[in-house]
Amino acid sequence: MQIKDNEIHNFHIKNILKKLEEKDLDAMLVANFNNIYYLSGYLSTSFAFMIIKENPIIFVSGMDMENAGNTSSIDIVKYESFDKMIEYLKEENIKSLAIESDLTANVYEKFKDFNLTISNAISTERMIKSHDEIEKMIKATDIAHKSLIELDVRSKQEKGAQEWECAYELGYLMRKNGASAESFDTIFASGPVSSLPHSTPRQHVLETPVLVDYGCKFEGYCSDTTRTFIYTERQEEISDIVLEAHDKAIEAVKAGVKACEVDKVARDIITDYGYGDNYIHSTGHSLGLDIHENPSVSIKDQTVLENNMVITIEPGIYLEGEFGIRIEDMVLVDKKGKLIGNLPQIL
Repeated sequence: MQIKDNEIHNFHIKNILKKLEEKDLDAMLVANFNNIYYLSGYLSTSFAFMIIKENPIIFVSGMDMENAGNTSSIDIVKYESFDKMIEYLKEENIKSLAIESDLTANVYEKFKDFNLTISNAISTERMIKSHDEIEKMIKATDIAHKSLIELDVRSKQEKGAQEWECAYELGYLMRKNGASAESFDTIFASGPVSSLPHSTPRQHVLETPVLVDYGCKFEGYCSDTTRTFIYTERQEEISDIVLEAHDKAIEAVKAGVKACEVDKVARDIITDYGYGDNYIHSTGHSLGLDIHENPSVSIKDQTVLENNMVITIEPGIYLEGEFGIRIEDMVLVDKKGKLIGNLPQIL
């Protein structure tokens, strides 16, 4: 483990400890794999439990001890049982324990004798990306964009390829170009099902338009892009509206602006053209180790954007039974929004 990684992990842990202290919490129990990785450099393959306190520790599955020993920047101990963990917490005089919001019910039950409080300390810490995190997300984006160009969607459409095989080949190309995995199951939707924001690739020949929502991971960090390949004047008309909303929303991104204000810019444009009821999701979301992180770029999210947040801007219009158009890019928050990647919005 490099010293610089130790320093980054210690920096994050100290910030989280401050947040816990402000809430009079003695420690935090962490079970989310990506949260443990974020704070230690160790990514579990089975299960692990991290205790954040002045001297943090990770209880590691026996099958992961070698991996954890090689990658974790903080102390590890072999997990034996929940009883042993509880005994350890009591020996450390821990009475109030912060937990993650996604902690499973069965684990919650094991620790219910402690004063448990759901805390967003880690998710808040993860909102601001380090230089290293940003570089990894830029690399993931470059890999994804290169791969979509190599796939050549229009050629696939002309040759009668099916949605599922295009999605499969795009995943292969991203891995071939250096990705470790897809950020999420690739959406490859054509014709009428493109009006379904989360359509699943079918054993069905590509129709028009073709909507591709995809991304990949590089060293754990995600990218997320959507492009819609249009073919008719009607599709172009809708695409022009979505692109205007996309571009204006990116122009609105800057440190000090609320996430909901960016959403409003995109939503107002689409509404002014008469398609407000056909814009059925938020304008974007943050991402990093997970494809969806805080904040969201939505009507209700009052989070003030800060330097080095990374968000998506992805307005769309969905005409039920006809087609849908969505255009999505990642944006780095700074004095103004900085577009990540150079893939043309219209291909």
